[in-house]
Amino acid sequence: MKKFIQKYISKGRVPFSIILSTLLFTLSGCVDNDDLDDNQGTFYSATKRTAAEIIGDDADRCSMFQAILEKANYYSLLSVYGNYTVFVPTNDAIKEFMATNNYSSLDALLADAERCDTIARTHIIKEGAYFTTDVSDGALPTMNMDDRYLVMTCDSDAENNNQLRMYVNKRSQLVEKNDSATNGVVHIIDRVITPSSNYLPDLMAEDSSISLFVEALYQTNMKDSLTKYIDDRYTVSEDSINGDIAKVRFGGRDNTVTYPRKRYFKYTAFVEPNSVFAKRGINTFDDLVAYAKKVYDATYPEDAGKYDNDFKNRKNPLNRFVSYHLIDRMGNYSDWAPSGRFLTECTVSSLADAEDFWETMCPNTMLRFCRAGTGSNAGLYANRKGVGNKYTVKGVKVLTASESGKSEQQAINGTYLYLDDILEYSTKVRDEVLSCRMRIDATTLSADFMNQGCRFNDEAGALNDRLYALKQGYIKGWKISDDTFVAVHPAELSWSSYLGNAICIKGQYDVQFKLPPVPSGTYEIRMGYVAGDERGVVQVYLNNEPCGIPVDLTYGTWNLQEIVGDIADTDDEERNTAMDKTLHNLGYMRGMDSYRKPGLNSFRQDSPEHLRRILATQKLDEGKEYWLRFRQVSKGDKEWSFDYIELCPKDVYASPDGENRH
Repeated sequence: MKKFIQKYISKGRVPFSIILSTLLFTLSGCVDNDDLDDNQGTFYSATKRTAAEIIGDDADRCSMFQAILEKANYYSLLSVYGNYTVFVPTNDAIKEFMATNNYSSLDALLADAERCDTIARTHIIKEGAYFTTDVSDGALPTMNMDDRYLVMTCDSDAENNNQLRMYVNKRSQLVEKNDSATNGVVHIIDRVITPSSNYLPDLMAEDSSISLFVEALYQTNMKDSLTKYIDDRYTVSEDSINGDIAKVRFGGRDNTVTYPRKRYFKYTAFVEPNSVFAKRGINTFDDLVAYAKKVYDATYPEDAGKYDNDFKNRKNPLNRFVSYHLIDRMGNYSDWAPSGRFLTECTVSSLADAEDFWETMCPNTMLRFCRAGTGSNAGLYANRKGVGNKYTVKGVKVLTASESGKSEQQAINGTYLYLDDILEYSTKVRDEVLSCRMRIDATTLSADFMNQGCRFNDEAGALNDRLYALKQGYIKGWKISDDTFVAVHPAELSWSSYLGNAICIKGQYDVQFKLPPVPSGTYEIRMGYVAGDERGVVQVYLNNEPCGIPVDLTYGTWNLQEIVGDIADTDDEERNTAMDKTLHNLGYMRGMDSYRKPGLNSFRQDSPEHLRRILATQKLDEGKEYWLRFRQVSKGDKEWSFDYIELCPKDVYASPDGENRH
C-alpha cells in the first residue's frame, strides 16, 4: 500500500493556509474560565499560557498529575503547539485513586510506568479543544489518546440553587472548567477517570436496571458475538500511524495520511430498561420470550414454531429480538444520525429529518435513525417515520447519557444506550418505516470506518487536510485491488458532499462493497457523487453484471445543461417537475433540497457539482447478498469522492405523486 501511494503523492510541508486555519480554530474555541457564562457561546480571550503551564502554575491542586505526565513523557507534549483537551484530576483525586488501588505513595504510583502512561493518555484528547459550551451531554467527538471516548453528562445541584454540575464518564465532576490555553483547554476534575476494562456484555451485566435484556442476551448466546476487541493480524508501520508518510493529493490539495494504530472490533447495544418492559406487561424472561414470539412469528411466518426452544438459533424469535438491538460498531448518541452544525446549519429540517440507516446484527435487517421533533419531543429516534413533530410512526426514542442513570455505559469494546420503548423488527417497521428512499452515507458502509475512529465531524475544519486511510483486507464488507487507495475524509461543513464527508478512493482502482439489506422489492440503486476534473470514469457492476455504460465522474450539472438547457428551478412548478423527469430519463438526478452548505439554500440549487447517478433498477431479495463494484477504466491514477448510495423502492420512485426532492 505504501509503495502504491508513492506513485502519485508529493512530499512537502503542511501549507501555511492549513496552519492558519487550524490556528483560527484554536483561537475561536478559547474561553478563559474567569469570564465564562455557561449560557453563552465560546469566545477568545487572550492567554499566554500553554496547557502545561496552566497545570504547572497550579501546584496546590495539580502537582501530582503533573508528576504523572512527566513520568509518562506527556508533559512536554502539552507545552507545544496543538489543540488539546486536558482533564486534570486534583491532588485529592490522585490520593483517592492511590488509596483505592493500593499505592502507598506517589512514588509507588510513579514507579508503575504502565499505569502512569494509561492515566496520562486517558485524560488527554490530542485533536480537539472541547469546551463545555460545545458538548454538554454525550461523548466528545474524538477519542482520547487511549482510543476511548469520554462522555459528558450533567445534572443540577438542588442544594445550591440548582446549579449545573458536569461530569466526565458520569463520575468525575468538573470543579473548574474551560481554562483556555494557547494550545487548547484545561478542565479540573475531582476524580481520576477510570474507564471500564470490561467487555460490553460484562459491563451491561453490572447494570441491574437492564437485567431482563441482559438475561436474554446471555440465553441467546449473542453475548459471545460482542467479545472481540483487537485484530491480532493487523500491523502498520509507525510512520503511517503518525502521518509521517508523504502526502496524498486529493480534492485539489495535499492531505496528510494517517492509518489506524490498531484495528478494533466494537459494538453498540440499544437496550430497554426493565421499567420500559414493565409498561408492556413484560416482567419475566418468559414474558419476553412470549412477546418476541408474537412479533417475529408475524414478521417471519415461514419460521413460526420451528425454533422456539433453541434460543441460540439465529431464526429463533428471541434471538432475532436481541440481535436487532445490536450493531457491529461503536457509536455514541451523536453518531447515529446527523448532529451538531451538520444538523442545525446543513439540514433543512422543515423538509426532512436528518437520518442515517444501519445494518443490525439480526440477519438481513436495517435500523432507521433520525433527529426529530422540537422542545420536549426533540431527540434521536429509531424507526420513526415523519418530519419533525409530525409522524405516521412515532418510533423509539434513544435516551441521552444524562437521561440514562448513573451506570457507566462505555465498555472497552463498545457502548450501550437506553431506549424509552420496545425496539422490534415488526411488519410495520419492514413494510412502512423502511418503505422509503434509503440514503446511506458511504462512511457507514463498513464497520471499520467507525470502529477505527475515521468517521467523525470536523466542524471547524481544523483537520480538513487529513485522510484516514485503511489497509487492503481490513475493511469489513469491502474488497479492493492492489492499486486502490481508500480513506475517509472527516466531515467538513464546506464540502459539497452530503454530511460533509466522503470515502476518498484513488488510483487505478477496483472497489467492491456489499449493499445493506433491504426488504424484498424492486429498487432504483443510485450513487451520490461530487464531480470534478480529477475524477475518473468507472464501469459499475452489480454482482459482477455490468450496469449499463461507464459513468463519467467528471460529469456535472453543467454537462446536463448542454443537453437539455437551463435546469435551474423557476416559479413554474410543472416545468420544474418536467425537467426532473427529463434528467431522470437520462439517468441523473440533481442534489437534494433538504441539505445545504451553511448559508446557502440547498444542494439542488447551489451545488451543481453534486449529482445522483442512477446505476440500476433491480429486484432485490431479502436474504441475498448484493455487491456493487466500481472499476476505474480511464487511464492513469484517478480519484473518486464517493458520497452515498440511495436504495429507492418502486412505490417511492414510481409513486403517482412523484418522488419528493428531499
